[in-house]
Amino acid sequence: MPDIKMVNPNALGKPLGQYSNIARVKASEFIFIAGQVSVDKGGNIVGADDFDAQCVQTFANIGTALKSCGAGWSNVAQFTTYLVHSQDIPAFMKFRLREFPRMFGSGSYPPNTLLMIDRLVKEQLLIEVQAVAAV
Repeated sequence: MPDIKMVNPNALGKPLGQYSNIARVKASEFIFIAGQVSVDKGGNIVGADDFDAQCVQTFANIGTALKSCGAGWSNVAQFTTYLVHSQDIPAFMKFRLREFPRMFGSGSYPPNTLLMIDRLVKEQLLIEVQAVAAV
């Protein structure tokens, strides 16, 4: 089992959302999951005009990738999130407030870097999330 400790030093201040400032990881193997978007197994876009539906599918895809490697949410050490519209930040925070307590039962959330970009591989896509996990 990996030893993953989420750390929020007082000197850095409290995180602005559901993430930690630092993940200290001791592991025998790392899993690098390419950015996942809101597409189903057949490659069809899920929730073309629905940001929350795209979040649900994107994180479901990450969950599937983790499971395929014998890992789960507790193995995640870091996320990088790409949003097309800065106006979706509140909806992203709302999604995390709703879903992360279920996904990360410890109440400790992995570090997350949030970036705004011009667009994703398909114009209808609104979010992409990359993950690093440890086993």
